[in-house]
Amino acid sequence: MNEATFTFRVDESLKEQFTTAAKSRDSNDAQLLRDFMRDFVLQQQEGSEHDAWFRRQVQSGLDSANAGNLIPAAEVEAKFAAKRTATRRRLDAAE
Repeated sequence: MNEATFTFRVDESLKEQFTTAAKSRDSNDAQLLRDFMRDFVLQQQEGSEHDAWFRRQVQSGLDSANAGNLIPAAEVEAKFAAKRTATRRRLDAAE
């Protein structure tokens, strides 16, 4: 594995607190920083993947709507009103 040095400045008090906290977890500050960096990179990748997926979903919906594949609002309202009614009946029956 190729390794590189990462140097940055931090307040002395914060460094001491971080080192103490790392030791309390049976770790050292360098290992924790590597772990944090890996977690951050993973979160960024997952966020980017989700964003790309979401954009594809939105575009698919827009394309579908532009092609005229629409459901009238009244039909949607009626469908979900029936679902709400059925759910209320099941809840009432369970009491």
